[in-house]
Parts: sequence; C-alpha cells; structure tokens
Amino acid sequence: MSKLTTATKRLVLGRPFRSDSLGHTLLPKRIALPVFASDAMSSVAYAPEEIFLVLSVSGLAGYAYAPWLGLAVAVVLVIVVTSYRQNVHAYPSGGGDFEVVSTNLGPTAGLTVGSALLVDYVLTVAVSIASAASTIGSAIPFVATHKVLFAVAAIALITAMNLRGVRESGRLFALLSYAFLFGMFAMLAWGLIRIFLLGDEVRAESATFELRAEEEHLAGLALVFLLARAFSSGCAALTGVEAISNGVPAFRKPKSRNAATTLLMLGGISIVLLLGMIVLARQAHVVFAEDPEHQLVGAPADYQQKTLVAQIAHAVFSGFTPGFYFVAVVTAVILVLAANTAFNGFPVLGSVLAQARFLPRQLHTRGDRLAFSNGILFLAVGAVGFVVAFDAEVTKLIQLYIIGVFVSFTLSQAGMLRHWTRLLRRETDPAERRRMVRSRAINAMGLVATGTVLVIVLVTKFFAGAWIAIVTMAVIFVIMKMIHHHYDSVARELDEHEWDGVLPSRSHSIVLVSRLHLPTRRALAYARAGRPDTLEAITVNVDEDDTRRLVRDWENSDIPVPLKVVESPYREITKPVLDYVKRVRKDAPRDVVTVFIPEYVVGHWWEQVLHNQSALRLKGRLLFEPGVMVTSVPWQLSSSTRARGGGEHTAPGAVRRGYGDNG
Repeated sequence: MSKLTTATKRLVLGRPFRSDSLGHTLLPKRIALPVFASDAMSSVAYAPEEIFLVLSVSGLAGYAYAPWLGLAVAVVLVIVVTSYRQNVHAYPSGGGDFEVVSTNLGPTAGLTVGSALLVDYVLTVAVSIASAASTIGSAIPFVATHKVLFAVAAIALITAMNLRGVRESGRLFALLSYAFLFGMFAMLAWGLIRIFLLGDEVRAESATFELRAEEEHLAGLALVFLLARAFSSGCAALTGVEAISNGVPAFRKPKSRNAATTLLMLGGISIVLLLGMIVLARQAHVVFAEDPEHQLVGAPADYQQKTLVAQIAHAVFSGFTPGFYFVAVVTAVILVLAANTAFNGFPVLGSVLAQARFLPRQLHTRGDRLAFSNGILFLAVGAVGFVVAFDAEVTKLIQLYIIGVFVSFTLSQAGMLRHWTRLLRRETDPAERRRMVRSRAINAMGLVATGTVLVIVLVTKFFAGAWIAIVTMAVIFVIMKMIHHHYDSVARELDEHEWDGVLPSRSHSIVLVSRLHLPTRRALAYARAGRPDTLEAITVNVDEDDTRRLVRDWENSDIPVPLKVVESPYREITKPVLDYVKRVRKDAPRDVVTVFIPEYVVGHWWEQVLHNQSALRLKGRLLFEPGVMVTSVPWQLSSSTRARGGGEHTAPGAVRRGYGDNG
C-alpha cells in the first residue's frame, strides 16, 4: 500500500488496534444506551408526526384519536421490551433474533429473520437520515432543496465515524444523544408546566389553519382502516429494540444484565417522549397535513410546513429563540445518529450470518479498528441506494419501514415460546420452573402483540410501498441460500475425496520469454533450481523481427535451455501458450507442468498502464487447466523500491505487476 493511501486511511480511521485490545472497546451502559437505542429514542421525531399525518385525511376531527393510538403503541412497546429482556438473558451471544429463531424454529425461519433484519437496518439508516434532512430543511432552505445530497454526505460521515471503532464513536454519540434527551425533556417539562400549572396559552404557528379533509365522514371499515394505518405508522417507535439483543457482545460484563437494563431504560424513555409529544401537539393545536398545499386552509401562499417537533418547540419556547434552535439542532443530530443503531447492529448480524455461511466470509472478520468494516460499508451502500431512489422523502420511505422488524419480532417470540417449552420438559426444580413459566407467558403475550401489529402493517402498507421491502427480503433470502449452498458444495468437494498420495511421474517446466533480459534470466535460474525432468523456454511469435532478434541473442548466449518459438497467426499470446501447454499435458498426462512467468513489480499505478497485462491473462486461463502450476517470478523495478520507502519488505497489494517488455 502506498504511503499516500496509508496516510489517508490512518487519517480517516486512526491507528489500528491489536486483537487483544478488543475488551477495551466494550461499552458500559451509559455509552451503550445512546449507541444502541438512539434509533428508538429519535423515533419521536417522526413516529408521532406520521400518526398525525395519516389522521389528517379525515380532517381536524381525526386528531382526537391520536392520544389513544399513541397509548396503543406504548402498550405494544412495553410488551416488546419486556419480551426482549427474556431474549437477552437466554441468548447473550449476539445472534439476537436470528439465533433465537434458527435454534428453535429451524434454519429457514432463521434465514427469514436474517433477511428481514438486514433490510430493516438499511431502511433505519435511510429513514433516519431523510428525517434529519427534513428537520434541518425546516431551518435551512438549501438543505430542503438538496436533501439527497445532505443525506448521502451524512451517511458518509457516520460511516467514517463507525469505521474508527465502536468505543470512540460511542463517546461522541453519547454526548450528542444526551444533549437531545436534555432538550426534549426540557421542552416537555416546560411545555406541560406552562399549560397545566401556569395556565399559559401555548399555540403552534399552524393552530389557526383549517384542515380540508380528503375523506370526509369516515365511518365503519373505512375509519377502522384509517386508524389501523395510523397505528402501524406510529409503530415505527418500536424500531431499534432488536438492535440491543443483537449487540449484547458489545456490552461490558455482566453482558446480559447490562443489556436488559439498557432495554428497560430505552422503553421508559421512548414511551415518555412519544406520549409527551402527542399530548403537547394536541395542547398546542398543531395542524400537520399529508398534503399541505391542498389540505391546509388559511395558510400563507409561501408557507412551508415545519416538522412536528419544530412546531412544538417554537410554541413552547416562544420568546426564547435559543431554546427553539437548541431543540431543532439536537433533533436533527439525533436523527443522523439514529442510523448508528443500524451501524452497530447490521455488522454484528452480518458477522453471525457469515459465520453460518449465509453471507460472504469477509463480513465475519474485523477491520483495523476492531469494527466489522465490511458490514459497515455494505450497510452504507444500501442506505445510499434507498435514499437516492426515494429522493430522501420520509413519507415514501416510511411505507417500506418496520415490515422487517415486526417479522423478526413475531418469529423471535415464537422461537422463545418453543425455547421455554423445551426447557420445561426436562426442568424439575420448582422455583426454576416457575421462572420459566413466567418467561414463557411474557413471550406468548409478545407473540400475540407483535403478530397482530405485523398483520396490521401488512394490510395497511402493502400497496403503499411495503411490497418493495418484502420483495427485497425475498431476494436477499434467496441470495443467502445460494451462498450457503455454494459453501456447502465446496466443503463437500474438498472433504469427501480422499488424497490418493500419488505423485506426478515427471516434472515439466516451461519458462515464458518475451526478451532476453534480467527478468528472463532470473526466471530461468529459478526454474533450473527446481531440477525439473524437462525444462524449456518458449516465446510467442507475434512480431517476426523481434522473434528473429530474440532467437539470435539466445543462440549467442550461454543459456543451456532450449528456446521454442510458438507461432501465432493472429498475433495472440494467451491462446498459443494455452494450446502448447495442453499438448504437453496430452503427450504426458501424468506429468505436472509448471509455467514460470517473469513479471515486473512497479511502484505506481500509472506505470502499470505502460506495461502489458499478459501475465494476468495467462495466469487467469492457466489456473483452469488441470495438472498445471503457475509460478510468478517477480522483478522489482526501481520505482517499487522507492514506493516501499527503501525498506526490506513491501506490503501486500502495494505493487502492480505486468508481463512482457516495455510494450
């Protein structure tokens, strides 16, 4: 690796960590809470907003259902948090839902959960970053008109921060997340004090607007469907809970207890923020429309609808502008950092799936900073793809959201139910049995709650865009099955055939020659040192004058190896060499043929353009020939010595290679 590349990598990522320093990257609860739970905490920026947005189609009267829908979401959140506390105690290895479902319901169900969570993590990043762009766009017009650019830049920034390592990123995320919590709780407390204790009139800037209903006089099934759709959108507040169960290994010891405590804190904070936002929005008479241009009546012609958080903060901190801007800024920041939940959960899950041979093995290993670098990069690329495809619009992305997480919720609770039932069959201690029965009852309640929500989400969001997420999950499921099949096939092929121990009868060595120069002489010397039974040099006649000159120089030299000229009517190099090697193999099938290829080693990428790529093409083709070995004989040019700083060794990947002379 060149000095410039190394310096750039160290600037972005920092110094590499030794493997034995992994324990020092583990997180205490005060850091783990904002690192793993920022997604669920930040959902107050868009989950209550989505409830009001969906209810707006029935006019201002529909807002009366918002508190009840918020309470229903809170009940489900309590059930899910309580259920997942059982999960982290029973399965602390970090496999999370994937491990729970695979162990108890089988590999197919486990792979379904794995594909669902992978998609949901990607959408977590996309939705959070898009919501941050909308929040900042409420105050900065440039961001509002360039949301995709902002979102891509934010994803790149948070990717770089996570590549530096969990602990360093966690400290920064903790500071910013606690600033968000301070701002939100200060806003809720001051708003409620002003309204209920001081008797102040707290009114949002949209309080005087009327709301034109898109569907008036909703009743019966239509009203039920509308409420179900609003409830399913509000359930976005539950995303992020599963990240803690997947990230248990990142906690300090005792891991399970610390993870369970963090889950409890997460649930309490999320419920308070969710219900507090809905109450304040109703008390401030916020009017939030799905289509402001056509639904809002009485709004100025140039009115730009601000986010729900921005409107509430403006109303609560009226007369105190710094308070409004502080809430707006920290909300935007937490939405960016909410993606960090996925950046911690996705790589760990990817590593678990890779270890189970469902994903490429490169996702299983840690990078320089002891983070799963490849998983982080995969997540970033996927999130950027969704952001660009849907123009960083939260309303579009939210329709794809939470399908995956509720698939995993439901299957996980079913798996836990079977887990406790299996343990109860062989447990005889009365106290332990009572604990298991209690845990099973909790997970059964979680199964009913999450399964019901999953059905509601599928019914209300399928044609609105959820089908895209479902198709994506199915594609990932099939790809992972194919990867697993490939790894299994390779393992069987390599393990089932016993080595017969039969050695080749003879060794036939061939040295490829383009010119009689130092690289050629080194290759010949190396080939002779192996004492093959047959040694010959061959050259391909692509230019008559050059070939005659080479033959003449060869005959005048002291080289004791015969040179053969292989004709090439079409001025090719690769095919004539392959044909010649095949003839040698055909004449002596039990011989092993070793082809020696002299190669240049250069220090700069642009030097590679100046030398041909015959060696790469030849090796690529010769590797498919049975009974043929390929040996590269490098010749280091002076630029390669300078590139490695005059040191004794060159780092892997630091050089470029080419075969042939200067052409």
